[in-house]
Amino acid sequence: MRSNVTVFAIAQARVIDRAQLNNYVAAASPTLQAHGARVIAFDESPEVIEGATDKPRTVIVEFESAEAFHKWYESPEYQAAKTLREGASVGDFILVTGL
Repeated sequence: MRSNVTVFAIAQARVIDRAQLNNYVAAASPTLQAHGARVIAFDESPEVIEGATDKPRTVIVEFESAEAFHKWYESPEYQAAKTLREGASVGDFILVTGL
């Protein structure tokens, strides 16, 4: 990834335990704000145009750079919140470079 280029973290998941996932969101949201990230999209039932998905919950978060993303992701605050997500959902998490 190129440094100092906007990146987007994309999470897609299937919810297993809604209450526990809500706890994760409550704990993780302040960590995003503290690191200057911005949630730009959220949908639990997106329109699937091609293919199929068993992980409909989709969240897209914007970071000013890959470095900013990794600083957030590796922060002790987020790592503590992340443990709340384990078992609450199953999914994928990718990082893509903006144009």
